[in-house]
Amino acid sequence: MEKWDALVVGGGFYGLYLAEVLAARVPRVLLCEQAGDLMQRASYVNQARVHNGYHYPRSVLTALRSRVNFPRFVAEFRLAVRSDFEKLYAIARQTSKVTAEQFAEGMRRIGAAIEPASRPIRTLFDLSLVEEVFRVQECAFDAAILKRLMTDRVQRAGVTVRLNTSVERLWPQPSGAIRVRLAAQEVMAGSVVCCSYAQTNGVAAASGLPVIPLKHELAEMALVEVPKAVRGLGVTVMDGPFFSCMPFPPRGLHTLSHVRYTPHGHWYDGLPGEPHAPAYEVFALADRRSAFPHMVRDAARYLPALIACEYRDSLWDVKTVLPRSETDDSRPILFRPDHGIPNYHVVMGGKIDNVYDVADEMAKRLGWESPIGSEAA
Repeated sequence: MEKWDALVVGGGFYGLYLAEVLAARVPRVLLCEQAGDLMQRASYVNQARVHNGYHYPRSVLTALRSRVNFPRFVAEFRLAVRSDFEKLYAIARQTSKVTAEQFAEGMRRIGAAIEPASRPIRTLFDLSLVEEVFRVQECAFDAAILKRLMTDRVQRAGVTVRLNTSVERLWPQPSGAIRVRLAAQEVMAGSVVCCSYAQTNGVAAASGLPVIPLKHELAEMALVEVPKAVRGLGVTVMDGPFFSCMPFPPRGLHTLSHVRYTPHGHWYDGLPGEPHAPAYEVFALADRRSAFPHMVRDAARYLPALIACEYRDSLWDVKTVLPRSETDDSRPILFRPDHGIPNYHVVMGGKIDNVYDVADEMAKRLGWESPIGSEAA
């Protein structure tokens, strides 16, 4: 039986980053990814936004951690970061959960740069529906380049990566090690770190361990060709049932997402009375009919030029959040050390640039001498 010091479940950005970190501390690290390639699900299917706090005016902690992590992520992954567009946040006059004054003051308090947009930019918006438009500092990332960077980094760190390899079940051993059943063999691991996002509960449920309360959404990101007036912009109208239109570098297009229409349905996992529902089994049965016509009609009420968007494609995936995030739109870190058995650790982050908080929290909880993120950089 193969023996590994650490086994990482999931080949998304979090799994790759933490595998590299672990390889700086132990010699034999195995990463298992169920799909045929790395970073193809939630790490790719998203708004490609590098957050700087603006998106979370109702969650001070999430906004502040985004602000702190922003320059670190941009510096470390500069080859994958795109900043060649103007980033705008507009506050709606009606049904927004924050006013323009509250939004601006909140961002100033966390140290996020913010200023009123120029007059030509403001004229793009219907100002009868938009209270104010702000120019901010935010970037996008190219997930294809980020995947190449992280693939190279884990290879240089000596991590063994196995694709098309699912982790099916765990058994604790008297020594503290964990016996792990993979798709085609069993191995022994000193510790197991689960970073499988939407499938966070899969291994635990199969192993008779507690499942964690989660909310899953079937999510659509529409890929569009934007009209010339919007081509150099990234726009978010908030805060409530509004939308974002962000550059999506891997395809040279923009994503159009809408709080009301991007989710095509949701289900809960791990709540009392709710049996475990494997996320991608539900995903495989879902009707994926695009809601782009609804998205664009509503978005064009606030930014009329968007009505000329040309639909190209849709990206679909499962978006997973903690149920408590429904009230304040926060994105707290989920980290459960020794979840059900010794040396089985569960990690889930809501944003790709939150990885530093996950790494630092693991270092603190597991008693490592220094924040593990600093060694991986």
